[in-house]
Amino acid sequence: MSEQTRLAVFKTYKLYVGGKFPRSESGRVYEVTDSKGGNWLANAPLSSRKDARDAVVAARKAVPGWSGATAYNRGQVLYRVAEMLEGRREQFAREVADAEGLSKSKAAAAVDAAVDRWVWYAGWTDKIAQVVGGANPVAGPFFNLSTPEPTGVVAVLAPQDSSLLGLVSVLAPVIATGNAAVVVAAERAPLPALSFGEVLASSDVPAGVVNILSGRTAELSAPLAAHQDVNGLDLAGAPADLAADLEAAAADTLKRVRRPSAEVWTNDPGTSRLTSWLETKTVWHPIGV
Repeated sequence: MSEQTRLAVFKTYKLYVGGKFPRSESGRVYEVTDSKGGNWLANAPLSSRKDARDAVVAARKAVPGWSGATAYNRGQVLYRVAEMLEGRREQFAREVADAEGLSKSKAAAAVDAAVDRWVWYAGWTDKIAQVVGGANPVAGPFFNLSTPEPTGVVAVLAPQDSSLLGLVSVLAPVIATGNAAVVVAAERAPLPALSFGEVLASSDVPAGVVNILSGRTAELSAPLAAHQDVNGLDLAGAPADLAADLEAAAADTLKRVRRPSAEVWTNDPGTSRLTSWLETKTVWHPIGV
C-alpha cells in the first residue's frame, strides 16, 4: 500500500473577546505574510467597529472583579500566564521569527525576553502601591493617606515593530495594576498576539480582562479613542499622524493618553507604564477614637 500524503492542517486564528474566540462580526479576514519573502502565513480576522465595541463591553464587565482582587492574587494569576507562555515557547518562536524576520535563535531570545518581562510585571502587582502611595503630612489631627486605584478600561495599540515582546511590554502593566484591556494587535504581524489570547484563555485571567483584536489599526483605534466607556489610551502602535487625531478624539471624554515614543523594548522598562494607568485616591481620617 503506497504511503499517503497528509493534507496540511492550517491554524485558524480568531479574536479573543470576553474569554471566547469569535470570528470578526463582519466575517472579514485579511492575509498575513512573513516579513522576508511575503509568503502567506494565515488569514487573520479583520475586526470591525462592532468588534471593538463588543470588546469594550467585555472589558467594562470585567473591571470590578479584577480591580477588586488582591494585588497578591493578581500577581499569582499573571505568573501563571508566564508559565503557560513558557510552555508554548517553540510555537511563539516560530511565529515571532516569521513576523519579524528573525533567525530562530533571535526569535527564541525574544520569546524568552517576553516571558521574563511578564514575570517582572507580575512581581510589581503588590509593590507598586508602596511606591506611589503613602501618608501625607497635614496641619491638623488627621491621617491623610494616598492610595493608587486602577483607571478602568484601557485601549492599547500594540507596537508594530515587536510582535510579542512589545505586546507584553504594553499589556502587562495595564492589567498588573487592576485595569482591563482592549488590545489592537500589530496590523502587519498579529499572529503572536492572537496566539497569546490562547495562552490567556488557558490561564487564570478572568474573561474580559484582556480582549485582543486584529485588523486595521486606524479603523479600530478611532472608535476606541472616542468611546465613552474607555478610560485610557496607549498609542504605542500608532503612527504620528494617526496619534494626533486619536489624542484629539480622546480629549472629548478626558481619557488618560500615553503618547507614542521611540522605544527599545529590550531596555529596562521602569515603572512609568505602571503609573500611567493609576489614579490616586486620598482619604482623610481623624486621629484618635
